[in-house]
Amino acid sequence: MVALLGIPRKPMIKDNATSGTIFGHRKGRVSLTIQEDPHCMPFFLIELPMYTSAQNKEMASDIWRIALESETKTQKKKLMEEFVWAVYCNGKKSGLFNKEEAVMGEDEMYVMQHLRGASMGAGVIPSLLSEKESPDGELMYMRARF
Repeated sequence: MVALLGIPRKPMIKDNATSGTIFGHRKGRVSLTIQEDPHCMPFFLIELPMYTSAQNKEMASDIWRIALESETKTQKKKLMEEFVWAVYCNGKKSGLFNKEEAVMGEDEMYVMQHLRGASMGAGVIPSLLSEKESPDGELMYMRARF
């Protein structure tokens, strides 16, 4: 209908929107990646100090907010140069994260390859290993653009 009326259609999300993906095994820890584009490799990967089951309980209660806070008080460091982050979930401190420890492993590469075509959404993908070999279960994910 809009095309027939000749009104220019504006995209809801601009092309320069950043993608964030939260994923983890059902019985494992939650990981967060941030990408410029869902088709690119993430430029930011952290493993949050919480389990997927705890995240699901928090999300079921209504709103799930996550905040990362750096210990550095100066503004001379760039955001991506910061190594130690405090993680807050719904206002409660969940723990600390050291960025140096985050390395793209097989699971992370597997998730990024499977979600390459998805710009946003949530669901479950089968684990990289079979059910007998992987005690953690399926991989749950949630991706959004912001």
